[in-house]
Amino acid sequence: MNSKPATFLLQHLHNKIGDARKLCVAFSGGLDSSVLLAGLAELRDNALPDIRLRALHIHHGLSRFADDWVAHCQTFCLQRDIPFSVIKVQVNAQDGGIEAAARTARYQAFSESLTAGEVLLTAQHLNDQCETFMLALKRGSGPAGLSAMSADSSAQGYRLLRPLLDLSRNQLEAYATQHQLAWIEDDSNRDARFDRNFLRLDILPDLYARWPHFAQATARSALLCAEQEALLDELLSESLKTLTDQQGSLSVDGLRHVSAVRRSALLRRWLGACGARMPSREQLQRIWDEVALSREDAQAQLVLGKMMVRRFRQRLYVLPEHQPLKDQILCWDPVEKLVLPDGLGCLIADHVLTAQTADCLIRQPRADEKITVRFQVQGIIEKVGRDRARQAKKLWSELGVPPWERDRIPLIYYNDQLMAAPGWFTTRQSLTENNEALWRIVWSAA
Repeated sequence: MNSKPATFLLQHLHNKIGDARKLCVAFSGGLDSSVLLAGLAELRDNALPDIRLRALHIHHGLSRFADDWVAHCQTFCLQRDIPFSVIKVQVNAQDGGIEAAARTARYQAFSESLTAGEVLLTAQHLNDQCETFMLALKRGSGPAGLSAMSADSSAQGYRLLRPLLDLSRNQLEAYATQHQLAWIEDDSNRDARFDRNFLRLDILPDLYARWPHFAQATARSALLCAEQEALLDELLSESLKTLTDQQGSLSVDGLRHVSAVRRSALLRRWLGACGARMPSREQLQRIWDEVALSREDAQAQLVLGKMMVRRFRQRLYVLPEHQPLKDQILCWDPVEKLVLPDGLGCLIADHVLTAQTADCLIRQPRADEKITVRFQVQGIIEKVGRDRARQAKKLWSELGVPPWERDRIPLIYYNDQLMAAPGWFTTRQSLTENNEALWRIVWSAA
């Protein structure tokens, strides 16, 4: 930064935010976010009065000073006429370590707090980028991981800007000194047990002393890796589109006829598009060997964080974690809508006079029949339209229902007799006798 750090920063921020005007700053109260927030407030007050700026502080509850930090941040924002809010989060240290868990909780809170059209700004700088690159190198990451942090990206449905990535911590300190900013020094930043702190405290100072432009060099390497990934995305997009169906599943047969290197690149991009955590090299190989190439009757799967990869009929699927439902039994009064568990929608029953529709029509229950909804069926099913009864497993297979969906389809029972799987089939026992009244069962996603 030149001899006028304030002027330089304002122009820099002006260029980086472009036409974005609804800005939410992730404000920890540390040096970096304090400079970012103060600079944007100054830009708003002197050049861009249409900026709508607010600050969001995440209270992790990990430090005994956490409440003091909230008070500091609130005062900082009040002095600059910046709306300020706090979100308390729970950090589960079992989720990949405390650093990763805190980051996950933080970005989840951002995602839930941002309003329509609002852009999130975080304050990572050049030295942070160098640390991220080194941590990726330690993990043995490929070009995607070594791309480190992007200055402008999208995540969980919102835009994320990191406008300070080109600037060093020394440059930020120059602005903070000129403006006499007060900031928080997180006590945990001195704890070298954390990998990032170990790099920052014990390793990188020697590298910067030996090679003053080391941070800039790693940033260039990260940018080159990002460009390589962007080029691969472009070159493989058509192939990936051809191999993927409307449900987002991936063709195993299509992957058999490409090289192992191309297959791995396609699998990574497919997993990324599905929102899955990026697999390690070993996990990627296991997806192919143990899931894609498993026996046809096997129910192989590989867990990636809170999602899993499974195969059905020569196609791979990425599935979210689901609540087990096979043991649940729900009592239902069809006068009322029945809300199903785990986001499966609801069941609605309508009285009808005739059976002139293809919807799920079954007879109404008799006086001695109790209605329940279940999610598992075994044994023989006498499906209407079939010439003979089928084992439940075989019927689901004939209908093309993947194994993991079979325990998530609501099943209508009268006492212990299966009547229907709305949207899939009705049973012979659901047919009317002696002009019994009918009703239509609708399984709705809302």
